[in-house]
Amino acid sequence: MSNILPPQPRHTTARRTFAMVASQYNPIFVQGLIDSAKGEFEAISPNAHLVQHEVPGAFEIPLVVQEIASRGGIDAIIAFGVIIHGETQHADLIARTVTEALQQIALKFRVPVIHEVLLVQDEEQARQRCIESKLNRGIEAARAAVRMAQVVSELKTR
Repeated sequence: MSNILPPQPRHTTARRTFAMVASQYNPIFVQGLIDSAKGEFEAISPNAHLVQHEVPGAFEIPLVVQEIASRGGIDAIIAFGVIIHGETQHADLIARTVTEALQQIALKFRVPVIHEVLLVQDEEQARQRCIESKLNRGIEAARAAVRMAQVVSELKTR
C-alpha cells in the first residue's frame, strides 16, 4: 500500500456526476472518507454533482453499485467502507468478495468504480486512512474518480 497520495488531476469545471456508496458500519471512519472526498471534489471539480447512498455494511455495497452502474448517467462510482480484522477470517472473506464484485461491475457496465472498502488491522490504521490527511483514502478516491472520468470521457470522444 502506498504511503503517499496520488497527485491531484487537472482542475475541471465539467459538470460530472459521481455516486458514493457508503457502508454504515464503522461510521466514524466511513464518514471521514466521505467528508474528505467531498472536500477534494470541491477543490478539483467544483461543478460535480455528488449522489450518496448508504448501505448497512460492506457486503451490501456491490449490489447498490451495480444498480447505479446499470442505470447509467454516472461518470464514476466510489465504494466506501471500513472492515477491521477480527479473530476470524470473516473480514478477509468479505473484503475479497467485495473486491471481486466491484471489479466485475466496473468491467460489465464500463463505468469507473473506485474501490475504497478498506481492510485494516485495527482502529489506528483506520484513523490514519480515513480521518488524518497524510494517507487519506477519501481524498485519493475523489482524485481517482475525477481522473478516471476524464480518461473515459476522452476515450469515448476518439
